[in-house]
Amino acid sequence: MRSDFKDLTPKQIVSELDKYIIGQHDAKRNVAIALRNRIRRLMVKTDIQKDIVPNNILMIGSTGVGKTEIARRLAKIANAPFTKVEASKFTEVGYVGRDVESMVRDLVEQSVHLVQAQKNEEVKEKAAAAAEEAILDILIPPVKAAGFSRTTATPASDFNPEHSSDEELNERTRERFREKLRNGEMEERKIEISVKQSPPVGVGMIGNGMMDDASMAGLQDMISGMMPKRTKKRKVTIAEARKILTEEEASKLIDFDEVKEEAIHLAENNGIIFIDEIDKIASKSSKSGGGPDVSREGVQRDLLPIVEGSAVNTKYGIINTDHVLFIAAGAFHVSKPSDLIPELQGRFPIRVELSSLTEEDFYRILKDPKNALTKQYQALFESEEVYLDFNDESIREIAKLAFQINEEVENIGARRLHTVMSHLLNDFLFEVPDTIEANSKIMVTKEMVQERLSVLVKNRDLSQYIL
Repeated sequence: MRSDFKDLTPKQIVSELDKYIIGQHDAKRNVAIALRNRIRRLMVKTDIQKDIVPNNILMIGSTGVGKTEIARRLAKIANAPFTKVEASKFTEVGYVGRDVESMVRDLVEQSVHLVQAQKNEEVKEKAAAAAEEAILDILIPPVKAAGFSRTTATPASDFNPEHSSDEELNERTRERFREKLRNGEMEERKIEISVKQSPPVGVGMIGNGMMDDASMAGLQDMISGMMPKRTKKRKVTIAEARKILTEEEASKLIDFDEVKEEAIHLAENNGIIFIDEIDKIASKSSKSGGGPDVSREGVQRDLLPIVEGSAVNTKYGIINTDHVLFIAAGAFHVSKPSDLIPELQGRFPIRVELSSLTEEDFYRILKDPKNALTKQYQALFESEEVYLDFNDESIREIAKLAFQINEEVENIGARRLHTVMSHLLNDFLFEVPDTIEANSKIMVTKEMVQERLSVLVKNRDLSQYIL
């Protein structure tokens, strides 16, 4: 996540996306413009600012070509709250599924977590210092707690110097223990701490029907607030106690009302909602009869006010979705974008078609990104001091075979690489560290790839094992 994203130009945003996603330049270009436009809108000083709405994007492409990854990485670059939903979750035959407003509530929840994390970072040092004092109080209770403090209303003539020496001795002992704590010498020692315990609240049916998510969350918060706070004694290591107490101290230092306000503002102006599988709710039928087509159209009509801009009630407050960026995606193999209702089509003015991945794309996906699969497997082996290496020919062979399986079985895009790599390396992963010892080196060659993976290409019956 970047704190300087406001200074990023569209070209720099594309460059950031290039570190993780291969190809799909058109899609990257459009999302980069959309992100930069949000920054530009916030810099507009006149009243027209509130009328500038985001250009929502519809991505069209088969599975595994990078639609979700582009949206997710964009949110990370912008440090923006992000939530992904599948449109098909909102419908089954007969319309059973989640309430469409739940995606906005999920977005606000993510926004609250982001703001809380930021606030925790700001008070981290104070919270850590307070937690350290709390641990020291458990290990070496202060003398003043026993009534030996000079700060009491005892006249100066009645002051006992022995009390002063007790206090000084206690302070010196605390300082010695403080030094040990900071040097990590007492991490495994166990102490008893009091931990706040939230009362379990189970709210289900109210009256004759189920409550919606927002009402249930509000009722649970109200009941939780009315019930007395309970504490529970736990015996934990000092390392764990430090973590628990630091979190508790941080929550005392943070104003949660301020967190809620900032989270709502962040979600309204920076939030990104990714609606996947939108093609599954596209209906080719124009009939007014019953059946699944009516259900699909019903979901589209429920989505419409959210995408157009409406006020949604959440447990943190009301959020307006006018400036939330919606990115929808679908394969559109069976249906086409024009099968969506016209009103919803109009709310996704930017359409981007993502191209299918080629053999060369697979090769680059395995080699170039910061989180490339080859690098992930190398990190896994290196954690056990076994060194994995790929020569260039082996990477090209993996790409070739993965592309070939996609062509012959089913095209699932880059996801095919996960199972192909797993089939290639699982035997080695099983043998480490029992048979393959530390400081060993494994070189993956073209011959090894052919030997281990050629059976997947030859025998189509094995396709059931390859996702």
